[in-house]
Amino acid sequence: MDAPGRIEALWIKRARRGPMDAAETLHLVAGEGVAGGADRSSTRQVTLIEREVFDRVSTELGVAVDPAVRRANVLVSGISLKERRNERIRLGSCVIELVGETRPCERMDEAVPGLRAALSDGWGGGAYGRVVEGGEIHVGDDVRLEPAVNAAAS
Repeated sequence: MDAPGRIEALWIKRARRGPMDAAETLHLVAGEGVAGGADRSSTRQVTLIEREVFDRVSTELGVAVDPAVRRANVLVSGISLKERRNERIRLGSCVIELVGETRPCERMDEAVPGLRAALSDGWGGGAYGRVVEGGEIHVGDDVRLEPAVNAAAS
């Protein structure tokens, strides 16, 4: 089995367009999203970004880019989110079904000039998904891709 990735940071947004508050723990509610979070929908319940993308973007832009400016809930390392639509990922004890790519918006350039373009390729803006199995996640928890639920038999 491959080595697990890791949860590097967590954030919660308590009000629309409000600040992203750093957290050591988030409670994820199945079918709903981040407990106490402002953004809840049927599909975009939790958002994830990759540490490696922000390391690359910081080098490209020549400035340290704080991943919090992306306004996502979870920063992971060691796991690629690119092209993971309809796959499941385990964050600690929770399972997220990845629904799609989170496209970077104009707010990225308000934070760091050129950031929107730097995040535009290869799912650089991260992924969003639905909470399938809820519970608590913590900074430092393992991150693993789950086996396909409906893998076709050959």
